[in-house]
Amino acid sequence: MQVNKQEAETVMDDWIKQAKESKVPRLVKFATTLTAHKFGILAGYDHHISTGKMEGINNKSKTMKRQAYGYRDQEFLELKILGLHDKNYAFVG
Repeated sequence: MQVNKQEAETVMDDWIKQAKESKVPRLVKFATTLTAHKFGILAGYDHHISTGKMEGINNKSKTMKRQAYGYRDQEFLELKILGLHDKNYAFVG
């Protein structure tokens, strides 16, 4: 793992260069994708934000939705999903 953003950028640039020079189509395509998303990937060094909690909430909600297949009352399902979490959320839309 790279210690800082500059080191990470150097490693990423070197890898992208090698991948493009390899002429392997999948590596070239992935290198192009990395180049397009480079700014966002490197932003992780500036902003240490984890999406783990949100992914956990989404997973619980999807599980509840699968278990509730056939429920006729949308509001009841929304209340059940809200009941899974410690916080109060509002459904928009």
